[in-house]
Amino acid sequence: MKILLLGSGGRESALAHKISQSERTEALYIAPGNGGTAAYGTNVALSPLDFDGISRFVADNAIDMIVVGNEDPLVAGIYDYFADRGGEVLVVGPSKAAAALEGSKDFAKQFMMRHGIPTAAYRSFTAETLEQGYAFLSTLQPPYVLKADGLAAGKGVLIIDELNQAREALADMLGGRFGSASATVVIEEFLSGIECSVFVITDGNGGYRLLPVAKDYKRIGEGDTGPNTGGMGAVSPVPFADEAFMAKVEQRIVRPTIDGLKADGLVYRGFIFFGLINVGGDPKVIEYNVRMGDPETEVVMPRLRSDLVDLLEAAAKGDLADVPAEIDSRAAVTVMLVSAGYPGAYAKGKAITGCLEPQSSIVYHAGTSREPDGSLVTSGGRVMAVTSYGDTITEAVATSYRAIEDIHFEGKTYRRDITRDLV
Repeated sequence: MKILLLGSGGRESALAHKISQSERTEALYIAPGNGGTAAYGTNVALSPLDFDGISRFVADNAIDMIVVGNEDPLVAGIYDYFADRGGEVLVVGPSKAAAALEGSKDFAKQFMMRHGIPTAAYRSFTAETLEQGYAFLSTLQPPYVLKADGLAAGKGVLIIDELNQAREALADMLGGRFGSASATVVIEEFLSGIECSVFVITDGNGGYRLLPVAKDYKRIGEGDTGPNTGGMGAVSPVPFADEAFMAKVEQRIVRPTIDGLKADGLVYRGFIFFGLINVGGDPKVIEYNVRMGDPETEVVMPRLRSDLVDLLEAAAKGDLADVPAEIDSRAAVTVMLVSAGYPGAYAKGKAITGCLEPQSSIVYHAGTSREPDGSLVTSGGRVMAVTSYGDTITEAVATSYRAIEDIHFEGKTYRRDITRDLV
């Protein structure tokens, strides 16, 4: 099978690595890829949002299946683009209408309310209803959660402790702080608990397979301090997501979501990311994403023992009935190496040296690129994810930290407390 994977981050590196291991993969192309993905296939200088260019590449290279890594092409309607052309290629991902589960916080909240899926109480506001937004904030207990309705590059969620500051932030957001993404703002109650990420792959006909559950670490500083990032590390499995908890997740959240998509006529053949919070032993949905998470993919894919290509093809064709998702019993932990200054301003082009293929770990490239002479340099805030297995979480994270010592670039930054809250 000839496969085109869209994206350029650590998530796509992990997907590319897993796809390349399949005996069914005849050729793998990654568009645009990064400085490390060429180890798994062929990087292609194409934007994931250039649908016409992708279509030409698909035709010229006899591509059988497109795997969409990041959310932007899904929200923009890449599934529909190819479906309208007679389904010339299999596409792993939801339709544009279904991708609104991530593309619009208000849409997702309405979906959850309609299908009885547990989530935080909320209301949505626009510039015309700003005063009503002020009034609703006054009915809540701090901290106050404000979310831009649309995609805001992971920066559209504010958690504020003081009411007047929350009022100011609401006005600022509705005034264009995040552009059109915050033309509508969702205000919701704050839920206190510990978070985890649950992933499924679904076939659009009611079939799905649960993938390994994971937990990521968002804040830049140790002890979960400082600003949010795209993710500083991840672990799988998650100790509190035991059999009893996951039974609740499947019964109260996963199955109602799958059934709700079908009932609403939303075509969905791909990954669903459930951002959950454990509130006193009961799971609630914080958010949906319509693709795999990053850096969670860097621990989920290593724990998937089944052939990923089989799962992707079955989902895209609408028939997961006979395709298993076998899970490795070992733990996996990834630690993200980031550029100095991230998530604020940071320098690029720093030379990366050292042992990038350690014997006991996997190094997934994220923000890296190749110079004309082939040398590797930093090109993003999150540079690399170092993932290791272990019989225990403690063993896995220790192995990742040992591997990190042998990777070098100016300004290398990472958290030294990944998983410490769990062990």
